[in-house]
Amino acid sequence: MAEGNAASHPQVFVVDSRASFFPLPRPAKKTRWTLIGHKFLLLVVTLGVLGLVVEGCFVYKLYMKTKAFSICVSDPLCQNMSNSKIFAEQVGALKGRVASEGGPNEVHPVSTLLGHKPFAHLMCSSNPVGEKNVVQWVDKDGDAITHQMSYNNGRLLVEQDGYYYLYSKVQINAVEVCSLIQHKVMKDTMAYDQSIELMKSKRSRCWTPKPSSVMSSGGEDIWDSYLAGIFHLLSGDQIFVTLDSIQTLRPGPTENFMGAFMISPEKKTSKQTNN
Repeated sequence: MAEGNAASHPQVFVVDSRASFFPLPRPAKKTRWTLIGHKFLLLVVTLGVLGLVVEGCFVYKLYMKTKAFSICVSDPLCQNMSNSKIFAEQVGALKGRVASEGGPNEVHPVSTLLGHKPFAHLMCSSNPVGEKNVVQWVDKDGDAITHQMSYNNGRLLVEQDGYYYLYSKVQINAVEVCSLIQHKVMKDTMAYDQSIELMKSKRSRCWTPKPSSVMSSGGEDIWDSYLAGIFHLLSGDQIFVTLDSIQTLRPGPTENFMGAFMISPEKKTSKQTNN
């Protein structure tokens, strides 16, 4: 009974100091080179991403330029015709300013504005019929202009060797029955005795009877012919346009024109330089 009534004593835990002790593994400290390697890797990744962004920007700009160029190629007049009027207005303004402000010894600023590459844009003359069906043009009035090129009697004279973009457009009333129409861009050069045919557009019309569309249009059948191409020209070459049945040409400065502009000058080789 006495043991049953006795108060309970707390349990005693004995620690065995001889028990085996296994230390927990400590995390390895990062060395200095490891930290440098991580920073270097981060820098390389950042530069790579930045390079991709810059490359994407260049690709986008190239795509936009290529798209604009393809649109311009589909319309051969866009590069030359869109700028011819601007050139004429700027040249006229500069000529007026030089005449009012400058003296006879003052340097003319027009050549600085237009650059060093030759070009010309000729408009149809009020009397376009020339000898041997050579179309006559105007080189100074209105939007017509020549720069480092000359004009004489329907012929555009080349003054510098190089590769040129040549173009010509004519508008014809092809209402006559069985009429053969040939629009040509020709070249005279000192190397040959005969004219060289550069480009040609050919069309034959034979109607029996005339279609109702011609009768309803008041006796006119309008036909536009456009020729354009890149050619290597030498100093002294003469470029001109011929038109069979030239009497069918419908005169007008915006319907008929021809021109040229240098794309690239001819590069002289070492042999040519030594000679």
